[in-house]
Amino acid sequence: MRHRITIQPSNHEFTANDGETVLEAALREGFVIAYGCRNGACGTCKGKVTRGRIDYGRCQEHVLPEAEKQRGLALFCQARPLTDLAIECREIGSAKDFPIRTLPCRVQKMTRAAPDVMVLHLRLPASERLQFHAGQYIDILMKDGRRRSLSMANPPHDDALIELHLRNYGGPFSDYVFGQLKEKDILRFEGPLGTFFLREDSDKPIIMLAGGTGFAPIKAMIEHAHHKGGTRPMTLYWGARTKRGLYLNDLAQKWVREYGITYVPVLSEPPPEDNWTGRAGLVHHAVMADVADLSGHQVYACGAPAMVDAAHQDFTRQRGLLEDEFFSDAFTPAAPPPA
Repeated sequence: MRHRITIQPSNHEFTANDGETVLEAALREGFVIAYGCRNGACGTCKGKVTRGRIDYGRCQEHVLPEAEKQRGLALFCQARPLTDLAIECREIGSAKDFPIRTLPCRVQKMTRAAPDVMVLHLRLPASERLQFHAGQYIDILMKDGRRRSLSMANPPHDDALIELHLRNYGGPFSDYVFGQLKEKDILRFEGPLGTFFLREDSDKPIIMLAGGTGFAPIKAMIEHAHHKGGTRPMTLYWGARTKRGLYLNDLAQKWVREYGITYVPVLSEPPPEDNWTGRAGLVHHAVMADVADLSGHQVYACGAPAMVDAAHQDFTRQRGLLEDEFFSDAFTPAAPPPA
C-alpha cells in the first residue's frame, strides 16, 4: 500500500511504496533530507512525525530513546509509514545535484599511513567520473551483501582517484583490506551518499572537528574550500589517542603554511614515548577551552558517535552554537547483510 508523505514546513510531497522507509522514498523521488549512516545508528536523519503512524524499525536506544518516540521523533532511515504522514525534518537542496550510482573501481594504490590505517586510492573506469560534494561518502558493496561506508578524502576537483581512509577495527571489510586486498583488485561501490558537506552560503567562521579517520571528509572539505578561494576563517581540531593516530599530521601542518588555517592537534592518551607537549584530553574540550561563544560559528564534526554526540550537546548547550549550524557524520558499525 502506498502512503503520501508531506514535509513541513515546505509542503513538499512524495509517496512511499509498501515496505519503503521514509528516507528511501524521499531519495527515490528526489527529496534529500539530512541523513548519514542509513542503518539507524547515527541519528542524523532524526525528525518529527506530526501526523500519522509509523513502524519505527530497528533503532538503537541511545540514538532514539523511548522518551523521544513519545514526543513524535523518529529515525527516517528506519521508519516505515503505516498511514499517510506529515513530518518535520531538515531538507538539503544541493545534495540531490549528484545522482547516486553503482560503479566498479580498481584498487590503484594501498598505503599504510599508520600501523592500523590504510589509505586506498581507487580508479574508476576510463569513461566514468563520480561527481560529489566534499565530505560525502560511498558504500563499498561486499560480496556477502554487507556495506562498508567510507568517506571520500579527495576533494571533487581532484577526482582522478577516489581516496579512502580505513582504520582496522577488525570488521569484515577491514579484515579483507588488511589481510587479502591487493592493488589492481576490483571493488564495487554505491555513491555519493550523505548530507555532510560544506555549506557555502554562509560567511561564518568554521570549526572542523575530526576524530581519528574522521579526518578524511574534513580533508576533502578543507582542500575544496581552498581550491574555490574561500576566505572564511577555518580552525581544524584533530583528536587521536596517540601521536601515530595523527597519521597525516604533516599535511595538516602544510595547510597552516599554505592555506592559512589554524590547526590544533589533541591527544587523549599520549604515552610517554610520544614525548607529547601539545594539547591533551578530549578534542571537543579543546574547542570549548578556546572559544567561549560559538553562536557565530559553523561546526563540522566527524568521528566516533560518542565524540560527535558529546560535541553536539556541549557546543549547543554550553557554548551557544545554533542547532542548525552543527553538521556531523558519526562513524557507525558496518551495516549487516540484507535479510
